[in-house]
Amino acid sequence: MGVRTTELVTCPRNAFDWLGPAGVRGAVIRWLRLVAADAELAPYLIGLDRPRFACRLTAQLTAALGGPGPAGVRAADGAWRRLGLTDEQHWRVLDYLAAVLCGLDLPAATIVAAQRVVAGEAQA
Repeated sequence: MGVRTTELVTCPRNAFDWLGPAGVRGAVIRWLRLVAADAELAPYLIGLDRPRFACRLTAQLTAALGGPGPAGVRAADGAWRRLGLTDEQHWRVLDYLAAVLCGLDLPAATIVAAQRVVAGEAQA
């Protein structure tokens, strides 16, 4: 008998392909729940049209994770900044995003890239 070798076949996929539209929506919902549970950030969400805000964040996170969307989409920087957050609060929002994406077992490089897009430092 000869020695059998097996090769693993990998399929290069981006994070969006792995999560799918429902996964990205779920991530945004968890992200917004974390922000809403933060006593300092929650008041900024009062009176906000959360379903519309969530749709915008979902579209932007989809693009940030390699999914379909308009080319050059700038992510949520404008959306979050328009709420009047301080720089420290804005970074906390980004930390919550990282926590959600980390919980989905996404690679660290993907999480950092998504944070950069959301922070407005990069385009999707």
